[in-house]
Amino acid sequence: MTQMLRPAAEWELQSMIAKLVTNRQTAEVVGNGALRNAGRAVDADVVVTTASLRGLTLYEPTELVMSARSGTPLADIEAELGLRDQMLPFEPIDMGPTTGSPGGALSIGGVFATNASGARRITGGSARDHLLGLRAVNGRAELFKSGGRVMKNVTGLDVARGLTGSWGTLAIITEVTFKVVPQPAATGTLVYTGLPDDLAVEVLTTALGTPFEVSGAAHIPRRMAARLKLVALADAGTALTLLRLENFPAAVSERQAKLQAALKVYGTPMLLDTAASRALWRELRSLSILPYSADTSLWRISCAPTKGPEIVASIQKSMKADAFYDWSGGLVWLEVPTAADAGSADVRRAVAVRGGYATLVRASPQVRATVEVFEPMKPEIERLTRGMKTAFDPAGILNRGRMYATI
Repeated sequence: MTQMLRPAAEWELQSMIAKLVTNRQTAEVVGNGALRNAGRAVDADVVVTTASLRGLTLYEPTELVMSARSGTPLADIEAELGLRDQMLPFEPIDMGPTTGSPGGALSIGGVFATNASGARRITGGSARDHLLGLRAVNGRAELFKSGGRVMKNVTGLDVARGLTGSWGTLAIITEVTFKVVPQPAATGTLVYTGLPDDLAVEVLTTALGTPFEVSGAAHIPRRMAARLKLVALADAGTALTLLRLENFPAAVSERQAKLQAALKVYGTPMLLDTAASRALWRELRSLSILPYSADTSLWRISCAPTKGPEIVASIQKSMKADAFYDWSGGLVWLEVPTAADAGSADVRRAVAVRGGYATLVRASPQVRATVEVFEPMKPEIERLTRGMKTAFDPAGILNRGRMYATI
């Protein structure tokens, strides 16, 4: 059984890393285990978990700033923010349940390590955009700090943002400082039914071009829509195209009416109130319509919104595939049958022709060990990536092979 190391302080983590370097041992870096089944499987000598590095270290509601140790559960962060009617502006998703890990286990460090951003990214930006600073220990056993408590222009390398999305391959994050925002007083959702994928994306992109501040734009084809827990929508038996508006109650009502008028050629939508809207978008954020199954693999495809339906249609010519579109079509969650390569050849061919990036989110460890999980890098990007790995982790002990087999 692989040894589990649980540092409770930064100095203890430094000591552990220094010992690993001396003994030439490798480490798998995890938070609370929510994302262990995502990305490439790591074959390491020990597991280092930040689960004991938890708790808030700063919260200034009037300044909209919070700091927390990296192992703090995301659920705890959001519960504390909820007491002040505040929230994380990038609406982080939890990929744990869809990859076979426990739901609700995602840590705030894991959020930033993977840049986990949800539906509100189209207007609010990604997790990376709201990170003010962090503390971390690199593969040299050095504790360092990057950034601070205010957002400012950066000259040179922004280390904090550079670590966001690195999946623990460069350093182990011990603390993060980030921006928060007020929670909207009211939420409303326009639900258009029965639209084919390409027409639905047209609706979504058109809506985002209006001045009505759409904060969520998603499309769920019929087969996947039937999985929704919100009975009124699941029982509709049709594809659902969703547009979310958030503001004060009067503003939401006014904008719903104006947006509906602007989109009248696409039909008359159902209108969801605040309670139903929030329940729906929480469900989408948890990816519960993409439940774990050993019979399917799951891809996450980022592309130009109008190219999403084209990519899916191309892949469907080769295999059965179900899709869920977010970010007005710019993010496609694609479920395909289990296969020796998880349909990698067809997926990457379709994405290469139309532009974008494909990441294999869910597949067996054997498949994830034999195919490229993350989008293959261009030579110039690979050189930069290897240079950063050498600078932060010269011995290559942190999450070796998590993102790419030789890095």
